[in-house]
Amino acid sequence: MIGIINYGAGNVFSVLKSVEKTGKKAKIMSKPEKIRDITHIILPGVGAFDDGIKSMRETGMDEFLKDGIKKGRYILGICLGLQLFFERSEEGSLNGFNFFSGGNLRFSGNSGLSIPHMGWNTVLMKKQSKIFKDIPARSFFYFAHSYYPVPADRDIIIGVTGYGVKFASVVEKNNIIGLQFHPEKSSVHGQKIIENFVNL
Repeated sequence: MIGIINYGAGNVFSVLKSVEKTGKKAKIMSKPEKIRDITHIILPGVGAFDDGIKSMRETGMDEFLKDGIKKGRYILGICLGLQLFFERSEEGSLNGFNFFSGGNLRFSGNSGLSIPHMGWNTVLMKKQSKIFKDIPARSFFYFAHSYYPVPADRDIIIGVTGYGVKFASVVEKNNIIGLQFHPEKSSVHGQKIIENFVNL
């Protein structure tokens, strides 16, 4: 069973539809459940950093997520979901989950590019990852964000994207994976990423 966390700030139904296309069973979760029934957990995200952290902590879903990591479940964070995995963000004042060291910075706008970074862009793979199995190099994915992750540990960076600066758009450490783009909005290649993830 694939658990999709609903904390009031995510494209949960789009993600649910993408998972169901793979033939896997999935459920949208707003409160903790028995972790043994869940093999994979997806944390989608559209919204503000502090709001996401508050909602996760108030519902106890933060502890559910941590328990899943400890028990070896595969975890996928999408957009804001990925950003919550870090220690902090310029978008808010609350502490993140600290699964990854580092923080999230706002695009400066000094390059003349519009903020948010919205639309299709490529991902340059720096390392191999099973989640990108059978996806061509420099494929396009859909982005919608004003902040980007800056990992303190550069070894977790799997892919980068350029938008005024080169930023980490794919990170991975053990059973935790994060994507700054939206695979559920990224057509064929995005659907393939969802398929690869649920089959890990």
